[in-house]
Amino acid sequence: MTSILQTLFPRRRLTVAAVLSLGLHGIGTAQTSAPSPWATRLSASLSQIDADHSARIGVFVRDLDTGETVSHKSTQRWYLASMVKVPVAIAVLRGVERGDFTLDTPVTLRASDYVDGAGSTNRKPVGASVRIRALLEQMILYSDNTASDMLIDLVGIAEVNAVVESLVPGKFGRITSLSDVRRAIYGQLTPRAERIEGRDWLMLRRQANDAERLRLLSHLTGTSVAEFRLPSIDAAYAAYYASGLNAAPLEAYGELLEALVEGKALRPTYTGYLLAMMERVVTGKRRIQLGLPKDVRFAQKTGTQRGRICDGGLIRTHATASSPRRILVVACTRDEPSLERSEIALAQVGAAICRSGLLNQGVSDASFCPALPGADHLPAVPAER
Repeated sequence: MTSILQTLFPRRRLTVAAVLSLGLHGIGTAQTSAPSPWATRLSASLSQIDADHSARIGVFVRDLDTGETVSHKSTQRWYLASMVKVPVAIAVLRGVERGDFTLDTPVTLRASDYVDGAGSTNRKPVGASVRIRALLEQMILYSDNTASDMLIDLVGIAEVNAVVESLVPGKFGRITSLSDVRRAIYGQLTPRAERIEGRDWLMLRRQANDAERLRLLSHLTGTSVAEFRLPSIDAAYAAYYASGLNAAPLEAYGELLEALVEGKALRPTYTGYLLAMMERVVTGKRRIQLGLPKDVRFAQKTGTQRGRICDGGLIRTHATASSPRRILVVACTRDEPSLERSEIALAQVGAAICRSGLLNQGVSDASFCPALPGADHLPAVPAER
């Protein structure tokens, strides 16, 4: 192990403590054999990306066909944002499997269901009837928060948490509804945020800046801005993130995805249904996918919140390749307010996976990987929040 690390870091004197510290966050910590060349290259690249960017990154990568794993800070707890919608989808599809309802069962939109964010569900009128199939697509493809909360209400948040506990016991923070995410954030400012619901969230989101948002929150809760317990919305988000809600180590999220991919979460029909839907996700075009070759398939789910973004899923090389591969990747950023810069960091994670040789029979070949565009040339996609 020491010789490998000296190859990666030739100018660094490697004390026993340094070797142990790097081993916790580097190549194949659970593996006893020497890492593959791709793993050595990828581990070094991830450390460099983290050092070069204002966004801090955590990354978990596993070759499902060999079990070899690369970890960069993936044992730390990261805020998952909308990646928690994958276990919501699993809970709903288990209900379909039990016969509790079908994909074509209609769900009625109530006034209390509205949550700000992407997707089209919050533009429908109260009383609109939406089929479960359409809600699942809005939730996964566009990260629609209103659709998500309608589905969470259908199965119950306790069932969503039970699904996670059954697949990765004791590793996740409690998952909440999306409206409860908002209440927990604004509740850091005033406990009266508990009374906010429905279209009030849309109004708060439409405000031009945080100062106007604080004034509207003051009006909605009957609390003067001077009485708020924290000085800013940024401080409220920081306090919320520290709570551990909707958070987990990235390796735990990777294990949840592995359970899905290997058929331990759903029966084959609905495993394939969910993964096929995740391959059509709209919100991940600028992230890991941007650094991957165009002919690979990536079944993914993104997550986006203030100063926190994520992307994770299953990469599959072409089935007709001489050695098709299945790779899990989960990556998140934090401490960078710019969405664009954070997305560039995740795109570089995708490029590092490609350049490592993991997708190309272990051969590191930069010509096999796409060149990343500059920030001014990123493809336009709908923003997720």
